[in-house]
Amino acid sequence: MDAAIQQEIFQALKKILEPYASKMDVKADTDESFYLDCKKEVKKGYPMFFGAVRYGKTYISYYLMPVYSQPALLEGMSPELKKRMQGKSCFNFKKSEPELFKELNQLTKRGFETFRKDGWID
Repeated sequence: MDAAIQQEIFQALKKILEPYASKMDVKADTDESFYLDCKKEVKKGYPMFFGAVRYGKTYISYYLMPVYSQPALLEGMSPELKKRMQGKSCFNFKKSEPELFKELNQLTKRGFETFRKDGWID
């Protein structure tokens, strides 16, 4: 994949998570990784993971833990976004897809609100 395309995808996906950074712990903010944890601990000092964006070998990955812990969030997801899922909480992109990024933005917002309601986020 072209480096400029990778950077474009990474930046677009990072922008989805950035608005939530002030309410969470930013564990990584580099050119290849942006990682957010909730401030509350799950157990034994480990925080609840919220989401991340990172470079892979041939794609950019977007991780969103709320869809793993609350699979009902995926109801109504478009087939196109569903095709990008790898596992239960990861979405992989090889090209810029603004419409899917918009849908992922709404999914992230719902995930944030669910985590807030469940007490993981103040």
